[in-house]
Amino acid sequence: MSDIELARLMLTMVYKDLTALRGMSDQSVFADSIFGFHVQQTVEKVLKGWLAALDIKYPHTHDINLLLNLLGKHGCEIEEYIDLVEYNIFAVQYRYESYSDTDEPIERNLILSKLDTLLDKVSGIIANAG
Repeated sequence: MSDIELARLMLTMVYKDLTALRGMSDQSVFADSIFGFHVQQTVEKVLKGWLAALDIKYPHTHDINLLLNLLGKHGCEIEEYIDLVEYNIFAVQYRYESYSDTDEPIERNLILSKLDTLLDKVSGIIANAG
C-alpha cells in the first residue's frame, strides 16, 4: 500500500471514530475514560495519516507526543495541537484504571471542534498529496 493510500485509509477510520465520539456526547451514558480513549485513538490515527501523506515513516506507537514531535521535526506546524498530548493517558493508564470523578471532566464539544479542525487540515494535505 502506498503512503497516500495509507493516509486515506487512516482518515476513513478517523471519520468513523468522530461519528462514534459525537454519539458519546452524553457524559451520563459514556464515561470520560471511554470518551477519552476514543479521542486518543482518533488523534493517533489522524496524526499517522498526516505523516503518511508526507511520506514520513513513523514507529508503531500510541504516543501522540512522539507523533507530533516527528511532524514538528519535519517542519509541520503543530503548536495548536500540542494540548492533545494530554489524551495519551487514555491509551494506557485509563484503559486499565478508572478515570476519577474528581478529575476535570472532558469538554466534549471543545475537543470535537479541535478534532474537526485537525481533520480538515490533514484532509487538505492528503488531497494535495495525491
